[in-house]
Amino acid sequence: MSESPATPSSQSRHHLGGSRSLGFGILSVSDTHTEQDDPSGHLARELVAQGGHKIVHYALVANSVADVREKLEPWLADHAIECVVTVGGTGVSSRDLTVTALETMGGKKLEGFGEIYRALSFQEVGALAIISRAALYVLQGKPVFALPGSERAVRTAVGSLIVPAVIHLVEELER
Repeated sequence: MSESPATPSSQSRHHLGGSRSLGFGILSVSDTHTEQDDPSGHLARELVAQGGHKIVHYALVANSVADVREKLEPWLADHAIECVVTVGGTGVSSRDLTVTALETMGGKKLEGFGEIYRALSFQEVGALAIISRAALYVLQGKPVFALPGSERAVRTAVGSLIVPAVIHLVEELER
């Protein structure tokens, strides 16, 4: 019986697994929530921790390019943080500025994350998936995931994509 292409062989050098615990920064971007009232940010923290990783920093900032950059720049310089997840600010309204902020920080965009996220999202919300700008950037050698602000989006992205692949991604970036 042959293996499904979505399930790599445990013998493959490009495996998804691993037992390493990574340090994460979780940044919520919102003009309507507070750190105490941030269901999607709290869910992201919970799912990352359930995946065996540590939350090194969590914060909530306003939907502004300056605020996102001001928070992320020191996090990216912090050796304890190996991965960042942003939650919110990935839509198409004039106030959705997370992706814009990440674009201004240089680095490399990895297209596959957004493409697969939107494909999974399409199965859940239909054609509205096309308006998501969910993305993955490599900034200062670290993965930075930009997720939509809904709890459904966080559950899909963190549970189905980030936790299963992040250890391998970080190890590749460290090479």
